[in-house]
Amino acid sequence: MADKISFDAPRGMRDFYPADMVWRNKVFDAFKAAGEAAGFEPYDACVVESYELLERKAGEEVGEQLYHFLDKSDRHLALRAEMTPTLARMVAQRQKELHFPLKWTTIAQCFRYERMTKGRKREHYQWNMDIIGEDSVLAEIEVLGAAVDALKRMGLKTDDFKVHVSSRKFLGSLLEKSGIPAEKHAQVFLALDKRGKMPDEEIAAMLKDGGLSEDETKATFAIMDLKSYEGSPELKELFRLAGIAGFADSLVFDIGVIRGLSYYTGIVFECFDTQGEFRAIFGGGRYDNLLTTIGGEPTSAVGLGFGDVVITELLKSRLGEGAVKRKGTSIGFMTEGERDAALSLAMRLRREGDRVDLALRPQKPKKFFSRASEANAAKAVFIGPDDVNAGKARLKDLATREEKEICL
Repeated sequence: MADKISFDAPRGMRDFYPADMVWRNKVFDAFKAAGEAAGFEPYDACVVESYELLERKAGEEVGEQLYHFLDKSDRHLALRAEMTPTLARMVAQRQKELHFPLKWTTIAQCFRYERMTKGRKREHYQWNMDIIGEDSVLAEIEVLGAAVDALKRMGLKTDDFKVHVSSRKFLGSLLEKSGIPAEKHAQVFLALDKRGKMPDEEIAAMLKDGGLSEDETKATFAIMDLKSYEGSPELKELFRLAGIAGFADSLVFDIGVIRGLSYYTGIVFECFDTQGEFRAIFGGGRYDNLLTTIGGEPTSAVGLGFGDVVITELLKSRLGEGAVKRKGTSIGFMTEGERDAALSLAMRLRREGDRVDLALRPQKPKKFFSRASEANAAKAVFIGPDDVNAGKARLKDLATREEKEICL
């Protein structure tokens, strides 16, 4: 006898039942609306890439987390762990034809084999916004402004989250002034990115293993206590422009924001909930050298990755189930005699632009209204024999319980 097949999704993967899709749509709708409002153009791409492309971009520990395989023609392929390498490939492919700067956005499903923790799966969707070919800090402002807009469209307020901002360029200059040579900066960035995830003693050991002396290690930790960005012209300009754009109150300077991946070159940022309950909501920064690593021509770029897992957990925690708006109309009927009238009304309302869920069989009123409420309908019409005879029924608002007549 064959073993019983498990009905569970593979470990780290997710199924989305209709109740889950309500939340996913709330998040995705905000992503799409904020991106469109800020003038970002949508794009998409294949989920499978060449392993060589992803490995070249990934670096550090991410290369070990790729889902990769040989196809039937012995091509080494992988599921994308993020969208940025694919974006770089697409831009490099048509770099002579495209008109820069580009403002592109997508919602991409990504896969990464790693240890699962709160807010981290092995599969997730990620909203990406990237501006390619613009050197000014206004590119960072456009990306950050759209991300803050999306959070507010989801129902969060400014005091629910803060975007922590720093600059790798600024941190690098501070390290050099402290006597730490540029060739050691990559190791410093990698170690400091672990801060908060492991004790400072282990961070210090990582710095020592990376070739830093005891004095250099002390100087590094001293820099991490810095509270002012006055020595960074680009950060001063970022905060000034954010003030004009109206979201400076959503930003805080945090020299400890590193972003571990080595391709970041300038301003970097990560967004966290203010209660410190969850992992980073989104992160990103300037990556001016990425295209050259895959063979493209030098081009400046700023990008952001905003996953769906953490934000969905945060929304459920802060807003509760009532945050998902009811929409559409449910229509039911008591006997087969009212079915035609129900169908006619449903089609009429659909032509008028309403979302209508039509019952497929006769039901008792209590069961119909219970199902309509579970389906998160905003309104409901239940048609009985007397309604058909009168040519009118009652349209009920399921939130306020108010009713009004509707012609059949």
